[in-house]
Amino acid sequence: MSWLLALPFLIPIFTALAAFPARGRPLLCGSISICGCVLMLGIAIAIMILVETGGPRAAQMGDWAAPFGITLVADRLSAVMLLISAIVGLCVSLFSLSDIDEKRVKLGFHSFFQLLLAGVCGSFITGDLFNLYVWFEVMLIASFALLVLGGDRIQLDGGIKYVALNLVSTLLMLTSIGMIYGLTGTLNMAQLHISLATVDNPVAVSALAVLFISAFGIKAAIFPLFFWLPASYHAPPVAVTAVFAGLLTKVGVYALIRTFTLIFPTDLGFTHNILLGAALLTMLTGVLGAAAQYEFRKILAFHIISQIGFLVLGLALNSPLALAGSVFYMVHNIVAKTNLFLISGTAQRLTGSYELSEIGGVYQASPLLSTFFFIAAFSLAGFPPLSGFWAKLLLLKASMDQAAYLVAAVALITGALTLYSMSKIWAEVFWKDHPKSYCSNLYEIPRTERLQRLLPVALLAFITLGLGLVPEPFIDYSLGAANELLEPRKYLDAVLGEGSAQYTGNH
Repeated sequence: MSWLLALPFLIPIFTALAAFPARGRPLLCGSISICGCVLMLGIAIAIMILVETGGPRAAQMGDWAAPFGITLVADRLSAVMLLISAIVGLCVSLFSLSDIDEKRVKLGFHSFFQLLLAGVCGSFITGDLFNLYVWFEVMLIASFALLVLGGDRIQLDGGIKYVALNLVSTLLMLTSIGMIYGLTGTLNMAQLHISLATVDNPVAVSALAVLFISAFGIKAAIFPLFFWLPASYHAPPVAVTAVFAGLLTKVGVYALIRTFTLIFPTDLGFTHNILLGAALLTMLTGVLGAAAQYEFRKILAFHIISQIGFLVLGLALNSPLALAGSVFYMVHNIVAKTNLFLISGTAQRLTGSYELSEIGGVYQASPLLSTFFFIAAFSLAGFPPLSGFWAKLLLLKASMDQAAYLVAAVALITGALTLYSMSKIWAEVFWKDHPKSYCSNLYEIPRTERLQRLLPVALLAFITLGLGLVPEPFIDYSLGAANELLEPRKYLDAVLGEGSAQYTGNH
């Protein structure tokens, strides 16, 4: 069990080590990276089956009993996040074979990419706050390296903004960890669920909660802490931006969900009010920022922010249906957003630019690519029967159940403005003629490159369709994950042993 739960981050680490000596041979290096992602996908599937059949599973590294050692935990939420991370990693690594130039491969792109995946998977599987911090730092180092790899001026400018604000998040996170350890004497998440409930200092607990919202809020890019994202995500190659868009901010949202369902007392109502306000403002500012842009990747970057608002909304409403909506929305958004960035890269390959005024004619050049864009874009906007429709329906139903009519109205307005942005891209990039009559046909691209670009896009599009056309199994899974989050008895028993949940105090 210990090795199985450790493999999601050990495999990419070993893959990074194997790929680095081969970086002088781009095809071999890329093949090693793809093989590592395939292995990680197999392990993620095994962990999901294990959790689905037997409930949350925990492993104590070095046989040190919790809460004294390093604990790895897999429940429904972490299992599905591992699975979708492995799928995204595989798709992006395949796409990168045609998108990442030889110079960046020689500088270690595939090794940094695998280290990023290790940080993501480690964050999802860890059971204590200090190791969550460690994995966040692994992600920060790897993502900064990927962001500036190649040394272009625009990359360095975006990288400085990216790392500066993320270092603020690191400082806030370390401060929070130090304070919570001083109050409770532990950093194990399951033990904190019990220990923090016995702390007779509500002011300190409230201050801690706000610090954690700030630290993880920067990572998640919630209002007003999101300015680093649109300033940096358009700078690197699109394969890098795609994995950033799909996974990095979602780790921050995952940390918020885990922290405010497991660690902090559920009677901290003011924290959920803060999260609710931040979610609504994140939705609106993100979608309005996207509406004002006329560059393909910048529109998509602002929509990352907007969609984060929906994810935090489920946590703020704090009901089983709302949290199920967040889980469903997270998976849907990771798939759709990654796919949209990959499609933007192929559209640029055909037309020569990302600026909407300078490109066009992609529908005539490739109806197939246009169809894949339509599926991802209009799923993001919430069109039935695509996956985004069901995710938004769960959140709207949860809002209406709590008579939060303003919340529902903001969600609907955000959806309408998302549709406007996606329609703008469709009209400018795909439907209109190219202003300079320069648009390559997809079949003019060499066959190998065409497959490397289309296969990952097709896989992600079919996942979006599958979640939309047959939503019931995943809705049931999401509801199960939400119930585990709100009633963490099985999680506590897996980590601390049977009977630990009876000491949960007022949780």
